[in-house]
Order: sequence, then structure tokens, then C-alpha cells
Amino acid sequence: MYSEKVMDHFMNPRNVGEIENADGVGEVGNARCGDIMKVSLKIENDIIVDVKFKTFGCGAAIATSSMATELIKGKTIDEALAITNKTVADALDGLPPVKMHCSVLAEEAIKAAIEDYKKKQKEQ
Repeated sequence: MYSEKVMDHFMNPRNVGEIENADGVGEVGNARCGDIMKVSLKIENDIIVDVKFKTFGCGAAIATSSMATELIKGKTIDEALAITNKTVADALDGLPPVKMHCSVLAEEAIKAAIEDYKKKQKEQ
């Protein structure tokens, strides 16, 4: 059913919480399953120096959020934008087909947070 990595990231999620005065925040949801993910970023010199998430959803949603934050921490904005739902699922040693939408949410939340960051940069 679930890989050891999925279970580990569900039971011991990394980077849980919110960043105060975040440089970028993305919140996405899936109406079909009710999962909601919120990702906040701290960015310095185009590098994601900190990332936190809050997820309301199933175990797979929490695990994909946790893994996604691990994958983008320390990366440039462009490197983070290159992360796909497949990258997240593969890093967790796979997800059941019925749970792949959770990895899509993780990808969308990262992209939404980066878009928010870029929008804020233009406003300055």
C-alpha cells in the first residue's frame, strides 16, 4: 500500500508550520477529496532558505507536502519550479494511483508560493 518513506513523512513530517512574514505563500486545494495545502517560503538571493507547510488532508497529502518541502529547501527558485508531482512521488518511492493527486497538490502549492513571491517582488 504505502512505502516506508510515505509512512515516515506522514508520521514524522518535516518543516511543519508557517513562516511569519513569508516571502511567498501558496495555498491550493482539491475539492474532490478536501485536501488543502499551504506552503510558505523564505527566499534570499533567489535561494529558498526556509520552507514550511500546513496541510489538511490524508496521510498521503501530509507525506507529499513534507517531501516537497525537503526537495526545495536550499534550491534556487528555478530548481524548485522544476519539481513535478512525479519527482515528489518518486522521492517517496511511489504512491498508490488513487493518491497521486496529493503529489499534484504539492507541486501546485510550491508553484503558487513562488508565483506569490514573484508578484510581491514586482510590487516593490
